[in-house]
This record gives sequence, C-alpha cells and structure tokens, in this order.
Amino acid sequence: MNVLVAVASRHGATWEIGASITSVLAARGHHAELLEPAQVSSVAAYDAAVIGSAVYLTNLLPDARNLVDRFGTELGALPLWLFASGLAAPSSGARTTIELAALGEQLGARDHRLFRGRLDRAGLSFAERVAAAGVLNREGDHRDFTAIERWAG
Repeated sequence: MNVLVAVASRHGATWEIGASITSVLAARGHHAELLEPAQVSSVAAYDAAVIGSAVYLTNLLPDARNLVDRFGTELGALPLWLFASGLAAPSSGARTTIELAALGEQLGARDHRLFRGRLDRAGLSFAERVAAAGVLNREGDHRDFTAIERWAG
C-alpha cells in the first residue's frame, strides 16, 4: 500500500513524529512517503494518507490547512488519519482537539489524535517567545513515541 505522510512542522518536532509514523508503516510492509504539505502535487498515487500538523496558539499550521483545501475531496476518498502535535495536554474540550475532530469529520478520517509536543525556547523567534509566554514552563520534549508508534501501527 502506498501511504502519504504529509506533515506541517515549524521547528522539526512534528516532522520527527511524522518520520516515526513513516518508519512504523514501512516496517509493516507499506511504502510510506514523508512530505511537507507544499511538496504534495497530487494524491492520486496513494492508497491512504496520514496528515499531521504542529499546533501554534491552538491552531493547526496553514500549510496543513492548505493541503486539505487543495485535496480535500481526494483525501476524503482515501483511508485517512490525522494528527497534531502541541504543548496542550490532549483533552476533548481543547480548542485544538475540537478543530482536529471537525477536520476529521469533514474528511471522513478514520482517527485523529493530538500528541504532546516539544518546546525548545532557544529555537523560538522573539515573536514566538512572546506568544508562548504562558506555556514556557512546559519547555522540554513531551512527545511519547511509544504512544505515537502504537497509534501508527
């Protein structure tokens, strides 16, 4: 099975989650291709897709949204999984979780998941540090790769 894994990431942490998912899929015998959303020119060659996005200020990145805008109908016809990665603890009432669930419903996704992310203050721009001031106490790598790999499998 040819699987598209398209991941919008700003500082690389969500991309690494996508790489982990791609590795799990490849280990299960699938041909999985990891791409940035802007690199996707067609989804016709794929039998399934996983779309991921980092979360900033409770929003999915525009690149992920643009991918859905460009290929929503085609993605909706594929077996599809969605994930997001951010600092908020996954909860059903979180705005990000609601946005992810709505997107999943719109596209007919089989599942959607919000994973904890990574925050490296030194890697942030001044504007990002100001915007993230309320969560800087959560600095560090909070990703649970065991849970990510279990979800991908």
